[in-house]
Amino acid sequence: MMTNQGSLGLQLLNAQAPCTVNNFASLSQKGYFDNTPCHRLTTQQDLYVLQCGDPAGNGKGGPGYEFANEYPTNQYQPDDPALARPVIYPRGTLAMANAGPNTNGSQFFLVYKDSMLPPQYTVFGTIDETGLTTLDKIAAAGTADGSGDGQPATPVTIKSIRLD
Repeated sequence: MMTNQGSLGLQLLNAQAPCTVNNFASLSQKGYFDNTPCHRLTTQQDLYVLQCGDPAGNGKGGPGYEFANEYPTNQYQPDDPALARPVIYPRGTLAMANAGPNTNGSQFFLVYKDSMLPPQYTVFGTIDETGLTTLDKIAAAGTADGSGDGQPATPVTIKSIRLD
């Protein structure tokens, strides 16, 4: 993934989340993410992510369809109370952002520091060391308004995502 702030190498986990990887790959190949902003940075305790994938740039956009959660959500029964208990999404995780169960579309987040979230966000890849260095630089600048959750102070635009 090439951004205006640098490269973020991603390794997709097809065996773990085949539907999600296929969706991400398909959107990438169509240029869906090209020249789109990463609209959200969180720097608050236990949540350290850069969120991207919304062409509208406001956190509400998507491809016009939704699909089911995969790993780790699918490791639990739908009524399991553990689905509400936070787990660690480790530094270097690539996961889907969503608005609730089975509402995945195009928005995703990159974890730059271990974060605590309920296991309701499909993990579908990892970020390489070069990408983590780029994320650290973006995160160090904080948010535009100085809060713990907002637009990155340093604007981040995905130039392109290419698959090898």
